[in-house]
Amino acid sequence: MRQAVLDVGSNTAHLLVVDAYRGAPPLPASSFKRPLRLAEQITSGGALSDAGVDSLIDFIGLAQEKAEEKGCESMIAFATSAIREATNTYEVLEHVHSQTGVDLQVLTGPDEARLTFLAVRRWFGWSSGRLAVFDIGGGSLEIASGADERPDIAQSLELGAGRLTRNWLPDDVPKPEDVKALRRHVRSEIARDAGTLLRQGVGDHAAATSKTFRSLARVCGAAPSDDGPYVHRLLHREDLEKRLPQLATMSIEERAALPGVSGNRANQIIAGAVVADAVMGLFELESLEVCPWALREGVILERLDALAY
Repeated sequence: MRQAVLDVGSNTAHLLVVDAYRGAPPLPASSFKRPLRLAEQITSGGALSDAGVDSLIDFIGLAQEKAEEKGCESMIAFATSAIREATNTYEVLEHVHSQTGVDLQVLTGPDEARLTFLAVRRWFGWSSGRLAVFDIGGGSLEIASGADERPDIAQSLELGAGRLTRNWLPDDVPKPEDVKALRRHVRSEIARDAGTLLRQGVGDHAAATSKTFRSLARVCGAAPSDDGPYVHRLLHREDLEKRLPQLATMSIEERAALPGVSGNRANQIIAGAVVADAVMGLFELESLEVCPWALREGVILERLDALAY
């Protein structure tokens, strides 16, 4: 069947159209996305602003038209941290439904981690053994680990690259003391909240997913996306440790010119690199294998599994 998946993230809203069948990998057929930056549309009182809601509804309307044009049978729509943490979440969801008819589901942080883990497990298979998965989003860092398809550890920490950039690195070229303060904050948060995984170790295979990790791998020398999803891509800790100080001296314009860094994410690549560096350092990982599947694929796979019963 042809399935549409609408992912409303903190930075970007993304419609992915896939041809999906149980027992086969979901194959992307079309993609449409827009940088809504909903996390930046949160008011001082914690609510998603009227302008943010309007931009979301406008995008959903366009996404519905594109999904219909592509012959999709249905649409799965979900939102993550920006809408989840807004004080007016219920009102936003009701307004979206009344204006578009779309039932936008809000995922919890642990559900994000669990579904991303499912996608990565299916991609690498059982030969990967006990698997650890790390995903840096705009609002949160997801960590999951386990030996099965359902992780026994699934955590979401408020360490997303967009969130940290807004709160810690306000300048075009960040001050060295701000980067150092962010590094201390990130490491202390991970060490406190991910203690279970730190104590037992990550296991046999450590993987990373999300646009931030893919961009960092590309900046550090991994193959470009045009080479296809089956190319082996690694983010090496040694390369990242060398690259991070260089990134921290660049302007947003200079970062946007780097391979693999899109213009709408160039502002947050330093914070993302700080989080990635902390993950690899605290968990004593020399490298992370980059997985092309992530949350959207996990949502699709879970839906396909449910259709079989």
